[in-house]
Amino acid sequence: MHGEYKVPGGKLVVVDLDTEDGVLRHVRVAGDFFLEPDEAFPVLSQALEGAPADTDAAGLAARIEAALPEGAVMYGLTAEGVGIAVRRALAHATDWTDYDWQLIHEDPQPPALHMALDEVLTAEVAAGRRPPTLRVWEWGSPAVVIGSFQSLRNEVDAEGARRHGIEVVRRISGGGAMFCEPGNTITYSLSVPEALVQGLSFADSYAYLDDWVLGALGDMGIKAWYQPLNDIATDAGKIAGAAQKRVAGGGGAVLHHVTMAYDIDADKMLEVLRIGREKLSDKGTRSAKKRVDPLRRQTGLPREAVIDRMIDSFRNRYGLAPDKVTQSELSLAQDLARTKFGTPEWTGRVP
Repeated sequence: MHGEYKVPGGKLVVVDLDTEDGVLRHVRVAGDFFLEPDEAFPVLSQALEGAPADTDAAGLAARIEAALPEGAVMYGLTAEGVGIAVRRALAHATDWTDYDWQLIHEDPQPPALHMALDEVLTAEVAAGRRPPTLRVWEWGSPAVVIGSFQSLRNEVDAEGARRHGIEVVRRISGGGAMFCEPGNTITYSLSVPEALVQGLSFADSYAYLDDWVLGALGDMGIKAWYQPLNDIATDAGKIAGAAQKRVAGGGGAVLHHVTMAYDIDADKMLEVLRIGREKLSDKGTRSAKKRVDPLRRQTGLPREAVIDRMIDSFRNRYGLAPDKVTQSELSLAQDLARTKFGTPEWTGRVP
């Protein structure tokens, strides 16, 4: 069995192994990481030999940490990262490069249709009728998108939304509210087979699916990192938030979507969103305006150039072929937008 895991912000760990009588055998750890002293390298594999095959990543990491010689230093590598690679090998997880990735980047769409397209395309990936897909959104109108479990009245000032002509929609994933305006927001979705994140915890899957965009930002001169559970941040502040939804059926699939602030009208945002003190308390700031630092200021690039560079970065890593939403997918999404995402019953399901 073969498993790979790129440590967030670090290096690739590769593990090959067998199992016999419920324990790990013939374990071989490799990768492009750095480790000192050299004598510590075989310890990574030896510490895992004979471990029960149902040991979780934390338990495997504990075996490695206990076996490493005193003073051993890992660069771009963590003991837990090795444990995760083992779990992915045991789960027969796939890798990004195992797939023929498709890109959908079409004309602006209404907010409710975007919600529906996410659900439909991810269900198609789960059923095996669509390859893994990166979809870059274009907003047809301004919107507030609230998480599946958020209270509508607690998150949105209805009068402020009406005054500014902002539609409120609810997505199928959890997480917090997003304030989106055409030209000011970069939003994308990954619809991926569940096999891609096999062996990863829910939290680890966020970092794993965000890693490519951290590389893309780095190519633009922005040192960004994944900030648990679902933010992408820099020294200047938060620039993006992610959310996920597991979709059943077929082989299963994961929807991972991200909204990035390219520019932002902070005053308008605060008239539409109700961002309370409790929300800000764990962010180390007293001002909602200071929580988000947009990409326009950090890159100095036009929005279209940022998107193009992100797409190029993904294509260079994993390959990416241009695609379109099929007529069948569009019809399903339009029906879903009409019967679910555009209805007050769904939007207000948590009043």
